[in-house]
Amino acid sequence: MPEYKLVISGNRELMGETHVSGGKNTSLAVVPAALLAESPCQLDNLPDIADMRVLVRILRHLGAKIDWKPDQKVMLADASSLTDTTVPFALSQRMRASYYFMGALLGRYGYARVGYPGGCDLGSRPIDQHLKGFRALGADIREEGGMIVLEGKLKGANVNFDMVTVGGTINVMLAAARAEGDTLMTNCAREPHIVDTANFLNRIGAHIRGAGTDTIRIRGVSRLGGAAYAVIPDQIETGTLMIAAAATRGDVTIRGCIPTHMEALTAKLLEMGVMVTSEDDVIGVKIKQGHRSIRLSTQEYPGFPTDLQQPMSALLTRAVGTSEVIENIFESRFKHLDEMRKMGAKAVINGRVAHIEGVPELHGAPVYAPDLRGGAALVIAGLMAQGTTEIYNPENIARGYEHLESKLNALGAQIRREPCQPEYNGDAVRV
Repeated sequence: MPEYKLVISGNRELMGETHVSGGKNTSLAVVPAALLAESPCQLDNLPDIADMRVLVRILRHLGAKIDWKPDQKVMLADASSLTDTTVPFALSQRMRASYYFMGALLGRYGYARVGYPGGCDLGSRPIDQHLKGFRALGADIREEGGMIVLEGKLKGANVNFDMVTVGGTINVMLAAARAEGDTLMTNCAREPHIVDTANFLNRIGAHIRGAGTDTIRIRGVSRLGGAAYAVIPDQIETGTLMIAAAATRGDVTIRGCIPTHMEALTAKLLEMGVMVTSEDDVIGVKIKQGHRSIRLSTQEYPGFPTDLQQPMSALLTRAVGTSEVIENIFESRFKHLDEMRKMGAKAVINGRVAHIEGVPELHGAPVYAPDLRGGAALVIAGLMAQGTTEIYNPENIARGYEHLESKLNALGAQIRREPCQPEYNGDAVRV
């Protein structure tokens, strides 16, 4: 049973300055990548999120020595002498990024036994492209008792992904970093956290070129050492804060971000009539009047990110006119709109397309966070709404946002945690 719910008193402008945490998606790749190093690594700017705690549990289970100080955002990871190469199903199911242990352990030891990954239910999310890449490098892959077993001496090869895959690009890159010979990866994803993971690997001695383009070249090395590395700011948290500022018609300055990573979102906000300014590592968002409807289509980077589609949908519920949102990445990423209807939103969903008719106002209601980014979208809806909104299952939000309610409260929001009794199941209260 969930331990708490979020209670939001809405209709308050967000004003002031805030700072972006380290990147979730980067951290969830770089931390497993540290297993490839045979000397200790110091990882800085790591976010204090629930998924990071799962990673630490997995690393310690494998025998790595981990000294993580969440308040200082730093981790010392020593994987010089692991005692296990199995990631139990119970831990792998706790997060989607657990699949990175496949590439890291396979690259380091030529063997990995990992349970199927978990994470948010966003429809079909196969890992066939990951496995295709591992096979091309020479791995034998089989299933034993619900676990994926990967084994073999890896050799460089040509890997062409049948579809653009962020996780597959990173995972095969991890394995190939210590394979014998050269690897050529084509049709690769280009997200910022792929570049950051490659930069970390190069810092500890890998030879990777082309990350951030659709072609990555890797010269395998027999050994990787340790190093200190700071992960980049969180692109999706930056975008969520930008959207929250616009949704409340506030005036917010966001520091410690990378404006070039936000160009797709910035373009759409400007199209809606939101004022967005940027300089160095600072973005300002300000709006004083109603915003316009738009047409939005998610794409791989540098297109509009699927992880910001749900928060953006919340903003569109109060746009003037009817917006069209096309979700090209996942087939089941509109569950949050069903919850927002309880708050007065008007949306018609037809497969991967949602038509959202803007309404003058939303009203508070009890709602259920269906997944990580859908939960953030409901927080934004609650900030806009008249009255009080209760968000159940907020543990989903904590998986990927570092102290989101505290950051928003510092900007003028009123969000508090309350004990969650009785349990809310999304449709009714059970007693």
